[in-house]
Amino acid sequence: MAWWYGSRRAAPFHPRTCRDEIIEPMNRRSISLSVAVMALTILVGVALLVPVPYVVMSPGLTENTIGKFDGKEVIGIEGAKTYPTSGRLDLTTVSVTSPGSDVRLPDVLGAWWSAERILLPREVVYPPDQSVQQVEEENQTQMLGSMDSARAVGLAQAGVDAVKVKVEGVTPDAPADGVLQEGDEIVAVNSTAIGSTQAAVDAISTIAPGSRIALEIVRSGSSQEVRVTTAPSPEDAAQSRVGVILSDDFDPPFEVDIELGQEIGGPSAGLMFSLGIYDKLTPGELTGGAHIAGTGTIDVGGRVGEIGGIQQKIAGAREIGATIFLVPAGDCADVGGFADDEEIRLVKVATMDDAVEALESLRAGDESSVEGCDSQ
Repeated sequence: MAWWYGSRRAAPFHPRTCRDEIIEPMNRRSISLSVAVMALTILVGVALLVPVPYVVMSPGLTENTIGKFDGKEVIGIEGAKTYPTSGRLDLTTVSVTSPGSDVRLPDVLGAWWSAERILLPREVVYPPDQSVQQVEEENQTQMLGSMDSARAVGLAQAGVDAVKVKVEGVTPDAPADGVLQEGDEIVAVNSTAIGSTQAAVDAISTIAPGSRIALEIVRSGSSQEVRVTTAPSPEDAAQSRVGVILSDDFDPPFEVDIELGQEIGGPSAGLMFSLGIYDKLTPGELTGGAHIAGTGTIDVGGRVGEIGGIQQKIAGAREIGATIFLVPAGDCADVGGFADDEEIRLVKVATMDDAVEALESLRAGDESSVEGCDSQ
């Protein structure tokens, strides 16, 4: 007898069909994942290559102003007695992404995590209305102006009269009209010698308006004294004016040449050039053999101006072994953690006099009299 378990035949089992049903969804997911990874890789690659509108600022070159470069004195003096120096008086710089180069994401990430590098918007450093050549020319012009001021200040600090304050013009109907002439050299105000235009302006402006003052001048090679009654300044009635346009005429009695062996631009080396000149022209070693670095602009009146990139400059000086760093007073608030750094001492300076007095005190071991950037 035959036994039937239903009227329909069972469908045959096909293992291959079951496996395909499982694999096909997996293949779709794998393909989607691969496409996503590929797209992400492309996006990351593009992000790494696309320039960003920033520049990177980092520690730059240094140069010893009382040393030599390629066998030649950085500061060369001819026609005057010079004295031996020791130690170092380093000018410091920052390295900034060049005008013709681009910053990309890896540079940004590197600067973000670095304690010695910072990012700045590109337009802050390189104005969009200036070409690369214009930026470079401006930096060189600032450097040359810095050298001129540094020569004048360094010589004046050493007791050498190298700047003549000349009358460039006289304002009609002003107190000086008919008394002073174009080409006159102003030597003193009320018997106080002046060495710069700013010194003359300061000496006159602080006198009460309406006062009669004595000006010692040189005209056509002859010294004489003239008297002028001051008038209130149009900008500030509490200050005096006499109505002249003055200029600083740099005329040193001997040659002072500054020769940099490296391409450096900008005005921030002025203070260190001045100190180098002063150290060479005066007995004794200003540094006391120490490795000193610093920065700061200098004007003919000997005032030290603030600069940019102070932390990067301190970091660069510290890296090459400087133990003392001269900081412009206006930059002391921006030195960050370096104020408490035990490896490099920060010295606050507002004038050339401050810098010389601080270094002389440190050389003599009188550290307590030296003001640091932590004295805020």
